[in-house]
Formats: sequence, structure tokens, C-alpha cells
Amino acid sequence: MSTDSTVYWDPYDPALVKDPYPVYRRLREEAPLYYNERHDFYALTRYADIERGLPDWQTFSSARGNILEIVQSGMEIPPGTLIFEDPRIHDIHRRLLARVFTPRRIAELEPQVRRFCARVLDPLVGEDGFDLIAEVGAEMPMRVIGMLLGIPESDQASIRDTVDDFLRTEEGGQIDLSGGAVLSNEMIGEYIDWRAKNPSDDLMTELLDAEFQDEDGTTRKLTRDEVLTYVTVVAGAGNETTGRLIGWSGSVLARHPDQRRELVEDPSLIPGAIEELLRYEPTGHSIARYVARDVEFHGRTVPAGSAMLFIVAAANRDDRRYPEPDRFDIHRANGQLLTFGHGVHYCLGAALARLEGRIALEEILRRFPEWDVEWDKVRLAPTSTMRGWETLPITIG
Repeated sequence: MSTDSTVYWDPYDPALVKDPYPVYRRLREEAPLYYNERHDFYALTRYADIERGLPDWQTFSSARGNILEIVQSGMEIPPGTLIFEDPRIHDIHRRLLARVFTPRRIAELEPQVRRFCARVLDPLVGEDGFDLIAEVGAEMPMRVIGMLLGIPESDQASIRDTVDDFLRTEEGGQIDLSGGAVLSNEMIGEYIDWRAKNPSDDLMTELLDAEFQDEDGTTRKLTRDEVLTYVTVVAGAGNETTGRLIGWSGSVLARHPDQRRELVEDPSLIPGAIEELLRYEPTGHSIARYVARDVEFHGRTVPAGSAMLFIVAAANRDDRRYPEPDRFDIHRANGQLLTFGHGVHYCLGAALARLEGRIALEEILRRFPEWDVEWDKVRLAPTSTMRGWETLPITIG
């Protein structure tokens, strides 16, 4: 713990965010159960500890949120926010969304996602360069979520910006919870009302029509507020993360041109490259939980009432699990990744994120087999929960 070691980690320290991996390595070795006195949280960094802890919802509860600031705020979470729930209520709500994220429904999106990529990338062919985030990373995920939700393209960007603004922090700062914006988006509410009168083959209609048995044993439909919460959660969860994945594809492959060349010559390697990108540079570095009962790690007790951070980005580079973990290797056999979580809260949108990442990379490499990054112009996005590029200008070789 921090009292026994000089190692220090602070999720709000911009200097550490720039390259957190050396500190993660020290945490794994010197303080595998770490306590930060300034911000009053515990953290685990080893793969085995996080693999044990994440599925244990009785000890590590999601009912108070999965972001450190939310867990510590004690704010009231609206019902239906399934990422902020524990079983059994979580399981009831998750089953409703799971029917939307079936393999068939995800596969049906592929032609639409590919058409979108072509629409944004084709006009860039022949240019000297462009910002990969502005042109693709910031646009594609919300467009795809919009396809699922049935939100008109003309309004998808404003909903994306609402979620991005909530997650954004001042350098070294924390998320502002005063407005609760991430959990209430009346713009989406307007579409719910409109879609109730104009049903279609989309997520909103599916949720409006779904009948289920609630925790009281009553068979009913979701209320408008419940549908609003569901849709807002899906819009937020699927936007920021996938956009960052596209950005990391651009920067990591620029630093590994030989492996990029392999992907150009053999696109069948791209799914494996996406898995390695998810391990090597995960978009979400940590998952927070509320400690519901005393638990022991490494001979020490974490008391009930604490906040725990599972630093999955550190676990992804644990040499007890991955040989040469700091080496990027598109041929690596990764097995079970922790990037999308583990246990009952495993990300429902994991298959969708993989599909978007794969298609984006296929279409980018098809048109731009080589590129360089203007490293003096890049900028990391200032959030305490996600790590990724806000700008990534590339030059086409």
C-alpha cells in the first residue's frame, strides 16, 4: 500500500495519464493492493486479482456506479441503469437489452457501417493528411449507435457531444456530477415520444414494445423514463470507447509499420490486431466498484464502504498473464481480455465495438496503406475514465 512504498498513482494526474504503464508496472510489483489516501480509494492491478474481483458482485457492487467520482458521490442512480445495478434487478434489465445485441442484429449492421466508412474516407483519398479522430473516431460510433436506436443522422452528433461533455474534465480535475447529465438526456426523450407514435425496426421500438416480468413479479412494459435511461446508457457506453479504439489503431500501427504492412497484405489478420489493440491500449483504464463487505487481498483487509478501482489496463500488461506484455504483437493469442469487464457486467456491446474497429481498420488500410502521425500536434482527451486521442493528425505516405 502507499504507506509502505514510494510508488504513487493518481487517476487525475495529467503527467501520469500521458504514459501510465511504468507506474502500473511498479504498482503490480510493489503495491498490488494500493491505497490512495488523497482520493480515498483502493486499487488492484494484477490480472489474477481483477479476474477474481470483477465477477464477485456480492463484494464489489455496481449499485453505486462504475466510475470513481460517481461511487464516492452517493448520488441516486435512476432505475434501469443496468451498468449501475447488481443481480437480480440487473439480470432482469440486462435480458431486455441482450435481445437487441444478438449476433444476428450486430452482423446486420456491417453493410451500413461499411457504407458510412466509405462515405467519410473516400473524399479524403488524394489528400496529404487528415485528423483521424475528427473524420472517423468521433463520428463513426455515434452513427452506429444511431442506427441501432433509430435516431436521425442530423441529430446524432449533438447527442454524442452531450455525453462527451459529461465525461470531459479539466486537466487534473474530476467529472462534474452537479447536473447528472449522463443519466438524463431529454433530446433522446423527444425521440422516444416520436418513436412511440412511429414504430420501426430499431432499439427504441423494441424497448417500447418489450414485455417483461419485473422484480415484483409483475408483467409489464417499460415506462418512458426507463426507456430513456436504457437508451441514454447505450448511447454513452458505445460512443466514447469505440472512438478511442479507432484512434489507438492509427497511432499504434504508425509506430509498428511492419505489422501494419502485414495487415495490408493479409486483412484476415485484422480481427487479431483489434484484440491486441484492445489489450495493449484499452480505452477505459479502470472500473470502479463499491466494496459491500470486508475483503482481503495480499494479506490486507479492504473495509466495507471503500471504493475499489480495478485497473484493467495494468492487468492487460501483467507478465504473469502475457509474455512480453509491453510488446505489441498482432499474432498474440490473447484469450480472455479484461478490457470489456468480466462476469455479470461483461460489456453487452463488445461484439459491436469489435465490428466497428475491424471495419474501420479494413477500410482505412484499403485506402491508406501507409501513414505517419504528426506527433507534435496530437492531444490526449482530458477525461479521468477514458484514455485516448482527442486529435490525431496523420500524414499520408
